[in-house]
Amino acid sequence: MDGSSGGGRLREVYAVAYPRLVGQLVGVTGDPAEAEDAVMEAFARAAPGRSSFHDADNPEAWLRTVAVNVARSRWRRVLRWTHLVPSLARSEAYADLPEDHLALMAALRQLPAAQREAIALHHLADLPVAEVAQTLGVPEGTVKARLSRGRAALAELLEPSKEDDHV
Repeated sequence: MDGSSGGGRLREVYAVAYPRLVGQLVGVTGDPAEAEDAVMEAFARAAPGRSSFHDADNPEAWLRTVAVNVARSRWRRVLRWTHLVPSLARSEAYADLPEDHLALMAALRQLPAAQREAIALHHLADLPVAEVAQTLGVPEGTVKARLSRGRAALAELLEPSKEDDHV
């Protein structure tokens, strides 16, 4: 495959997959700007001559895996240097979303990263458990456990407090 045909494939995949990947990564990262950065980095790594992207059977899955790994690496780096995890959840990035979406995003940000990634990829990106496992590089049973724990934690976080019932 020559460089121009590789670039053509990349452009085609970009046109179709970019918005979907950004939407999926918003659930993983909790931040639209961070999601866009991670997806753009994945596309940069897919440039002709730089990666195994061009041999991938499912280029969108390849890009998703790279973007999730980029987001994880950035998250670890931020944690290591700042120790300011709460400041990463910038609610102003969601000012135009309905209140129920804001509540869901706030609850997702409170989950451990592993549970948040599994929930976002399975429920928001609508990927089957097997593909989530492949993307995250973990066994399917681990994904199922993370989904179960994550759903339970979300239910608790999103449940109206008992105090609200008495007001």
